[in-house]
Amino acid sequence: MSMRTSAAARAGQYAALLGYLVFLAFPFLWLVSTAFKPARELGSLHPTWIPDQPTLDNFRKAFDEQPLLQAAANSLVAAVCAALIAVVVATPLAYVMARRRSRLSTAATGWVVISQAFPLVLLIIPLFLILKNLRLINTLWGLIMVYVVWALPFALWMLAGYVRAVPVELEEAASVDGAGRVRTLVSVTAPLLAPGIVATALFAFITAWNELFFALVLLKTPEKQTLPVVLTHFIGAEGAADLGPLAAAAFLATLPSLVIFAVIQRRITGGMLAGAVKS
Repeated sequence: MSMRTSAAARAGQYAALLGYLVFLAFPFLWLVSTAFKPARELGSLHPTWIPDQPTLDNFRKAFDEQPLLQAAANSLVAAVCAALIAVVVATPLAYVMARRRSRLSTAATGWVVISQAFPLVLLIIPLFLILKNLRLINTLWGLIMVYVVWALPFALWMLAGYVRAVPVELEEAASVDGAGRVRTLVSVTAPLLAPGIVATALFAFITAWNELFFALVLLKTPEKQTLPVVLTHFIGAEGAADLGPLAAAAFLATLPSLVIFAVIQRRITGGMLAGAVKS
């Protein structure tokens, strides 16, 4: 009886997991299907998953109507710079938070948690005024600063967890062997933190790449707008969307995040396993 119960529970878990995967994959699959459908199929009363006559006209129209390449370049610059700066700033701070237990580190952890609860609407006016005084409105660097500030709390929380997972005994052993503090951090701690640093940078990159609200408020010049902002241009003043080109452009905007995660995911897992062996 227990074996049958265990098998039924496992089958239920797999069924729930399969249902969750279908739930996650449905919007993306429908987006891909819509991107390749001709105009007459988009207006059909009986939509189908697979287009009867796949076409690339939606992609051509999307590039003709909006400056997608320039917007993608702006998003890439903002996302890469924000991810790099956030990781460089967060790594030493996270190490101190994890290793130096004090009231200050406890307060910092509390700030990390509380900061994630603030609605964006409450932050945009103070941020706008600060950036206006710094003359950074309608600039990519102003947007990058906002992305760094927004990603930093969660980056600290993530990296602090990775630091706590590194045994202190490894650093103590290196110190006993005569390694200095800097040598210990570079040779012992940093390699074990590499998967966490990569994961944190990936999180910051995807957050900045997909962000719309700050970019919509802070960037006014069409040449400086990011990809999510340009995607809103496919929606008319009355809310009517040019569905085919919008789906094609959204599909292209989604690809970088999927490709980067697919490439880096194996390295993250491999780095975790290597760190476990070293420890």
